[in-house]
Amino acid sequence: MSAEDPQIERFLAVLATQRAPRTVDAYTRDLADLTAFLQCAPAAASASDLERWLADLRSRELAPSSIARRLAAARSFYKHLVLLGDRDDNPGNELASPRRARKLPRTLSPRDIESLCDAANGTTPRALRDRALIELLYGAGLRVSEAVGLDKGGADLDVGVVRCIGKGDKERLVPLGREGIEALRRYLARGRPFLDRRYRPEMFLNARGGALTRAGAFLILRKLAEKAGLDPRRVHPHLLRHSFATHLLEGGADLRSVQEMLGHADLATTELYTHVSDQRRRETYFEAHPHARRVPPSAPKRR
Repeated sequence: MSAEDPQIERFLAVLATQRAPRTVDAYTRDLADLTAFLQCAPAAASASDLERWLADLRSRELAPSSIARRLAAARSFYKHLVLLGDRDDNPGNELASPRRARKLPRTLSPRDIESLCDAANGTTPRALRDRALIELLYGAGLRVSEAVGLDKGGADLDVGVVRCIGKGDKERLVPLGREGIEALRRYLARGRPFLDRRYRPEMFLNARGGALTRAGAFLILRKLAEKAGLDPRRVHPHLLRHSFATHLLEGGADLRSVQEMLGHADLATTELYTHVSDQRRRETYFEAHPHARRVPPSAPKRR
């Protein structure tokens, strides 16, 4: 953000204490775009000014989700000004957010998950690491940033829980099943010591002894997917998290528990997985039930 707007700078400084760095970066770009469109400091903008800005964003063919986020950035900025007493109103509240089409998350089937796990089986340090990584992404439903951000002591294997730091630096405890516990025990005992050449604190290390990165985790999954006979272009860390949530709900887990395990602030985000489960149950029904598969006989012709 330009140093010419101290009000925006102060807002971003406050935001940085509350939100993740990526959110701050996104809001910085969004408010810079608003400033460039208005060609002046946006603090005194009216609702009609913002309406013209949204129309301009639509003319640039931005996705509804991107426009909604930019409007959210503006609303947050004006809310900050109202709290400080610099404005009496929030012009962003007068505008409706673009309706975003919520796509159902894609998932892997349990059989695909097992194929992926089998592809990671092995006794080398990296194979043990890869299997442990899969178990945390699928077995505990961690985000990739949460998995690569774990310290080596971040899992209590005797109790069977993982302590991770999620969005907004919120800490949560996630249960880990037998497969995950065993995979982590093997990695920590027979894999990680051979990778730890620099005495790093992170749980997951790369072949050179440094911390495993998000990009490194993506690459690992892509290679394992190819080995397992899956499409490597569609297998990524978040797909395992989607599968974790969907398979839990299909197995009878209640929505609130899944929400807590995923670390979702909004239950509506978790509810999206119930639609995936419903859709899969319908597909299973029409594939398996005799009366669903049977083609109805044609009605006899009247003479």
